[in-house]
Amino acid sequence: MAARTFTIDGKHVSADESATILEAASEVGITIPTLCHLDGVYDVGACRLCLVEVTGVPKLLPACTTRVAEGMDINTDSERLRKYRRMTLELLFAERNHVCAVCVANSHCELQTLAYTLGMDHVRYEYTFPRWPVDNTHSLFGMDHNRCIMCTRCVRVCWHIEGAGTKNVSGRGARSQVISDLNQPWGTSETCTRCGKCVMSCPTGALFAKGVTVSEMERDRTKLEFIVTAREKKQWIA
Repeated sequence: MAARTFTIDGKHVSADESATILEAASEVGITIPTLCHLDGVYDVGACRLCLVEVTGVPKLLPACTTRVAEGMDINTDSERLRKYRRMTLELLFAERNHVCAVCVANSHCELQTLAYTLGMDHVRYEYTFPRWPVDNTHSLFGMDHNRCIMCTRCVRVCWHIEGAGTKNVSGRGARSQVISDLNQPWGTSETCTRCGKCVMSCPTGALFAKGVTVSEMERDRTKLEFIVTAREKKQWIA
């Protein structure tokens, strides 16, 4: 494929025309915050944290789903972007029940880390305090809907990498939730292979391994990366 030449934060960059702004920025050492992106699975632009400015385009564009183009002038860090990113983070915290001090992913949470990084020290919006259930019916794993940010990583991993199709999304807006099969208890699912890939992919404490307590849930995504890389290189037939 043809290469495209453009600028990111004043740096002259060249990348394949199939590359996204997020991929191109990563290649030159520029970090764009994101929560829904996960290497190895397709992007959906769900979290809106990776929004960037492109000269000549009035609206902000999601870096994870926007392809690079010849002559693009991209800005990944500005006061406007920092404002939008902080607002998005605050809304995520306000929408559900994120209590870091008692979370299994405390100190290992991408949402928490981004809040620190972007200087979010309080939430300006009213907390909704919804009554979301915790599904502990699975023999190995649990799902706490209170900590879910609807990034859909687990859904995409379940479909794209494992191929089981157990996880899906139900509802709309603030009532959206990740479900198992046709919205049944996870432990009764006949499609779940108990592989744990969805748990590995989760950026927060929403999905966890049973038996872990506060601050103990660490993610090992090297297994996911290994599977995807092996398939791309056709090291085995999947």
